[in-house]
Amino acid sequence: MANSDFSMIFPRVLIVSRRTVRKDKFVDFVGEYHLDLIVKYGAVPVIVPRVSGLDTLLESFEPIHGVLLCEGEDIDPSLYDAELSGFSPEELEEIRKLHASDTAIDKEKDSIELRLAKLCLERNIPYLGICRGSQILNVACGGTLYQDAEKELSNKWSESENQRVAHINYENYDGHRHLVNVVENTPLHQWFKDSFEGETMEIMVNSYHHQGVKRLAQRFVPMAFAPDGLVEGFYDPNAHNPEDGKFIMGLQFHPERMRQPDTDEFDYPGCPAAYKEFAKAVIAYEKKLNNCSGRVPKTPKLSKELELKRNVILRSFSVARNIYSSGCGVVSNPNYELQVGAEFLEANTALSLQQENRLKQMGATVRNGSVYKKGFKMNQEKERVARAIMGKMTTEQLSDLISFYQLMVQICSEAMEKKFHELVKEAVDS
Repeated sequence: MANSDFSMIFPRVLIVSRRTVRKDKFVDFVGEYHLDLIVKYGAVPVIVPRVSGLDTLLESFEPIHGVLLCEGEDIDPSLYDAELSGFSPEELEEIRKLHASDTAIDKEKDSIELRLAKLCLERNIPYLGICRGSQILNVACGGTLYQDAEKELSNKWSESENQRVAHINYENYDGHRHLVNVVENTPLHQWFKDSFEGETMEIMVNSYHHQGVKRLAQRFVPMAFAPDGLVEGFYDPNAHNPEDGKFIMGLQFHPERMRQPDTDEFDYPGCPAAYKEFAKAVIAYEKKLNNCSGRVPKTPKLSKELELKRNVILRSFSVARNIYSSGCGVVSNPNYELQVGAEFLEANTALSLQQENRLKQMGATVRNGSVYKKGFKMNQEKERVARAIMGKMTTEQLSDLISFYQLMVQICSEAMEKKFHELVKEAVDS
């Protein structure tokens, strides 16, 4: 697909599938709630299958306007330089048996998702990590994980203390909730503040994990903690402005699944907010990407008359080049094919240095040398003054200036395309 067609594409959110076995065959899937909310808020989910070697083919999914990573197995501990948990072989085996569906490491999924997370961080592509997706984000930025949060955190608290938290309950899988304390002045606080009771900033969240953030990467700020101290949400405050296409966030719980039994009603009005703001950032990022890329107008098909004129101009420069090569200064052709090129040069009273060099390569001469030199010196002075002024401008002012001129380039390109089409139409009609 041509770059000029990208503006017609809806904002695209990549989601990596999870693999399971059905009837002795592998099946890749993504939870329906993720897909529904992405579509509801104006973007298109693009499912990236968990296929061997796909981490080297992610450019095939361009353009990427957002990435949502969610459920999956435990992340390979070797990827985050796992700190010693102190577990005995028997305890590790017990953990594997208790969480059999999660402890089977999927290295292919790890590779694909880590590559996508790092791509988002490199390009400032909006990223939302849910559950495992938040852990991937933390690992991608140098953070570490608890290999079994309940076991490792329980060592900090005595049996009589209230801080112990069950982070997964297989007997009440979707109905299980535990308390989290929301940090003030964070996006999570903004989304759920109307649901707080009294002076407390607490909500009840679902929980489907046995691992979690141990050392939070330096760039992130916590948004919520479980009573046992586990980080339940975090974000990058320096990359959070959904209206400007900036969104980097991880949530350990699943707000999309926090719903009343047998209904689609959310536990709190703020539950879908993370998806709504993420989609807003995705849409804004897609618009910024299109504006920066600019539209490349398609070259219109010329009429025979215009094509003939174009060929004559090309021929005139070709003849001039041959004259330079052969050393001859006279052209015997009565039509004097150089005339068209000469008229072109005489009409350009302020050629740039790049234009002059290019024309010399093609065998052209600058007929109006004195006028050109005067114009060139004037351009040099303008450049010197501009550099002096811009050197005193702030980063924000320079950014606004760049945005303005990018817009002007786009407008000029569209105006030129329109005028050229009118010229072609006029030539055809005549």
